[in-house]
Amino acid sequence: METIAKIRRAHLVQGKKIKEICRELKVSRKVVRKVLRSDETSFSYERSVQPMPKLGAWTPELDRMLATNQARPSRERLTLIRLFEDLRGLGYEGGYDAVRRYARGWQREQASVTASAFVPLSFDPGEAYQFDWSHEVVLINGTTMQVKVAHVRLCHSRMMFVRAYPRESQEMVFDAHDRAFAFFRGACTRGIYDNMKTAVDAIYVGRDRAYNRRFLQMCGHYLVDPVACTPASGWEKGQVENQVGLVRERFFTPRLRVKSYEELNAWLLDRTIAFAKAHRHPELRDRTVWEAFEAERGSLVPYRGHFDGFHGVQAAVSKTCLVRFDSNRYSVTASAVGRPVEIRAYADRIEIRQEGRIVGEHTRGFGREQTIYDPWHYVPVLAKKPGALRNGAPFKDWVLPAGLERVRRKLGASPDGGRQMVDILTAVLSDGLPAVEAACLEALGEGVHSADVILNILARAREPARPITIMTPDALRLRHEPVADCARYDNLRRAL
Repeated sequence: METIAKIRRAHLVQGKKIKEICRELKVSRKVVRKVLRSDETSFSYERSVQPMPKLGAWTPELDRMLATNQARPSRERLTLIRLFEDLRGLGYEGGYDAVRRYARGWQREQASVTASAFVPLSFDPGEAYQFDWSHEVVLINGTTMQVKVAHVRLCHSRMMFVRAYPRESQEMVFDAHDRAFAFFRGACTRGIYDNMKTAVDAIYVGRDRAYNRRFLQMCGHYLVDPVACTPASGWEKGQVENQVGLVRERFFTPRLRVKSYEELNAWLLDRTIAFAKAHRHPELRDRTVWEAFEAERGSLVPYRGHFDGFHGVQAAVSKTCLVRFDSNRYSVTASAVGRPVEIRAYADRIEIRQEGRIVGEHTRGFGREQTIYDPWHYVPVLAKKPGALRNGAPFKDWVLPAGLERVRRKLGASPDGGRQMVDILTAVLSDGLPAVEAACLEALGEGVHSADVILNILARAREPARPITIMTPDALRLRHEPVADCARYDNLRRAL
């Protein structure tokens, strides 16, 4: 995944030729041409050898043990052999040499840190941006809630982008990047992050990281080279860290009162632009932040278009046509029962697919133990169980188009009104909702509302229109008009 991203950046951003890319990355021309011609950001293949060292998954625990041991008095500190034995007791199956090498590197890294001393950083236009999250408290529709705010900051112009979300999950990260790059009209060649779990799967010695596959795919799409900071070293992305405090003080104090996330994010975008136009750049004192941003836009990597930023999981469909995701349940069409589906979770919606086709799509719910229905998913079931229309949970408070709603109210007084309504609803699956709605309005206009009449109207609408005139071919036209001769009839009578 990293090699694909490097190849795309080298060719599309830096303008390098295929031969030069092959020499630098030590890959064949066939591989480079395949990446550039397909415009894909990932390729699937099976690995025959797993290169991940056994210590890789245990480095966070070893870091904690080393830090705890370092904080003890010198007489109470454990030897590396003791630390290795404790790690083995927790389930580590690797050897002592790997632990010893990692510990030596960790000690050198700790010794090289200079406390309370920092180096000022300078960035070229379009070189880098920084990303981070913050937690803020707002009042949404009368309820006090803690929202997660995504911060993106261009390091050269200091232009910022801020957007609020209910979660910090991966699909929210993708959505924040896409909206930020669309607003900036481009991306930088390098992105600076902390070691958030939605981006980094494992932390190795130094700058080496095992990035999440989907996160790398997003970076490859936008031609961004991701860089993760040293753990617990927030000063490496100090600009966005300062932005968190600035936004909290100027935008979220006093506590905001809004009706929805849409209103909150629209307000944040307006305030961000107003702030950039009103404040001077800290280094380019003759320009505002907005003016510096307008000048930097020409150096950004052009916006590559929307990235399909979803978080995909497999799920089973219950016999009640429901799938479970994130502590909530969502309905799917009845034909999907009995086979697994793929749930694609986006920042604002849930898309459920089965064998490549969409079997359910809903606005995403962020509560707990909610059941979100689409009543049309259950209409095929009503054909066999029409009695479920009266008390079925998906049909409670079902808002139908005006014509269908009037027919349903009129059929409510009939003994078999429920079955007739089911026949009308079932017709929507084959004829479409606009056609059935038009047939209902036509029947009501004639003063009737039975299902037989409405279905008859639909059947007549499906018939091909009759030709207005019949054209006679020239070969069948009469050349001599027949002349009436009654004498011929009299001659026939005489013969009898």
